[in-house]
Amino acid sequence: MRFCPYAQRTRLVLAHKNIPYETINVNLVDKPEWFFEKNPLALVPTLELDDKIIYESTATCEWLDDVYTQNRLQPTDPYVKAWDRILLEYFGKVATAFYSFLRKPDEREKLLEEFQKYFQFYNDILAKRGGPLFGGEKPSMIDFYLWPHFERVPVLQTIDSRLEMDKCKFPSLVAWFESMLQVPAVKATKWDVDFHLRYYNSSSTGKPDYDMGLEE
Repeated sequence: MRFCPYAQRTRLVLAHKNIPYETINVNLVDKPEWFFEKNPLALVPTLELDDKIIYESTATCEWLDDVYTQNRLQPTDPYVKAWDRILLEYFGKVATAFYSFLRKPDEREKLLEEFQKYFQFYNDILAKRGGPLFGGEKPSMIDFYLWPHFERVPVLQTIDSRLEMDKCKFPSLVAWFESMLQVPAVKATKWDVDFHLRYYNSSSTGKPDYDMGLEE
């Protein structure tokens, strides 16, 4: 699905590794029967190569990294790899807060405080690693795992301007965000804030416009 942050993870890896592929977009409100045959969970992303089918964003990304070994993304240092896993597990809290902020206006005051805590956590890890990216000068897999939701944080800022990554408070995180915008794979897969906002507005009606922009 064109606007799914989890599918974007896989598209980032595909773009980073310059892997040719064909995209089949799926309407997640009215899923076709053939999709259930490919993936009984009927979730995106789903990869198919010959007789091999893989789904779940981290599984697809790591499979691509193992099979297409150019521009490797997974760290080889066991300690860094373990900590990247910690960063990913903790990110579940960020993703939950993101969707709660969109859908539960009565919880936004509490979520504003939570986001500051999450920003501080990732800022401190980046500062320890030296940045500008989690992978250093080049992106690693954790950069691509985290990016799609961070790309969408400015959408939340249009709802409440207090939700900000303050450069004085979180200099390493802000530098990461700005550096990620310059990564070729990010440039190839990102949507701008207005486009994200248009999609979320359509989604809030219960009828997401999955084809938005295709006719333009």
